[in-house]
Amino acid sequence: MKDLTTTVFKPIYLTFLIMGFLASSTTSFAQIGGENVYEFLTLPNTARVTALGGMLISVKDDDAALALQNPAVLNDAMSGQISFSHSFYLADIEAGYVSFAKKLGKFNYFSGLQYISYGDFQLADETGLVTGEFSAGEYALTLGMGHQYSENLSFGASLKAINSRFETYQSMGIGADLGATYQDTSKRFVIGFVIKNLGTQLSTYSGNASESMPFDIQLAFSKRLKHLPFRYTFTFHNLHRWNIRYDDPNVDAAQVLFGEEVAQETNAEAFADIFFQHIILSGEFLLGRKQNFRLRFAYNHARRRELMVDNTLGLMGFSLGFGLKVNRFRIDFGRGVYHLAGNNNHLSISTNLSEFKRKKK
Repeated sequence: MKDLTTTVFKPIYLTFLIMGFLASSTTSFAQIGGENVYEFLTLPNTARVTALGGMLISVKDDDAALALQNPAVLNDAMSGQISFSHSFYLADIEAGYVSFAKKLGKFNYFSGLQYISYGDFQLADETGLVTGEFSAGEYALTLGMGHQYSENLSFGASLKAINSRFETYQSMGIGADLGATYQDTSKRFVIGFVIKNLGTQLSTYSGNASESMPFDIQLAFSKRLKHLPFRYTFTFHNLHRWNIRYDDPNVDAAQVLFGEEVAQETNAEAFADIFFQHIILSGEFLLGRKQNFRLRFAYNHARRRELMVDNTLGLMGFSLGFGLKVNRFRIDFGRGVYHLAGNNNHLSISTNLSEFKRKKK
């Protein structure tokens, strides 16, 4: 029992200590949306990631598309897999991801193309006269590799070439991810760590100074239960900054509702809200002898706090989905609840080309 407690909760204790240190070392306010270029890099790249809260860096199985989340999860079981994903957002915004993984020698490699289209827009002059149309979109070509350094420890890295175009304004950039995993198969757990979106703009939209990339430091812990086909995951994101809440000027102002002043947020409530905005809790049921049917769900507290409507409960911040393998094809669907105005529906299809080769033989 003592060993089990140490194995499961020690990483969580360590993370709590790290975040407590961050809380005591800074009092600045911040928010994570709208302050960087190439924000599309933070979007979930597959339906499985969408269903599991938007981030998944500590699962090592045969899903090669997860290498974009953390290149250190690359392993031999992914070799030969090709994956296609497409996501439907609000207002005709669509995003997608295509990837392929292959083992060469002692290393596993992957390549992926991540893209987003913001649709077509009317082009007008300063008087409002429509003179035409224009489109907007962004792309990132990623190449990465992973290496199993020892029985438990693996490392990975990936490089991204980024292109962004809005009408005649264009920007190019370069980014990189660095990751590591520690896996204990006997105790069925994986710890994942990744530093995401290191890099810079190579050319800016208007020739001004370079803008920042959507940098992030993430730590996650996944545990597969012994007597139940279920895996839970705690993902901690934005570990490099403590307060990622929206700096709402109304928070400190006195609020009056039906003639009575509403109680203001206490320091303990503020601490708890900020702390849980760093956490995504997700779970996945792996059903069937070969785990061919999977049910998924997650809760992202930061998303809920950023997009919920006052005095309306709703399901913002929750997500769910499923995965089904039919013959040699795996089909995944994920639905992320973003806002009352609409949600994100995500569809992915993947297969392993080596299975077709084996059947021919």
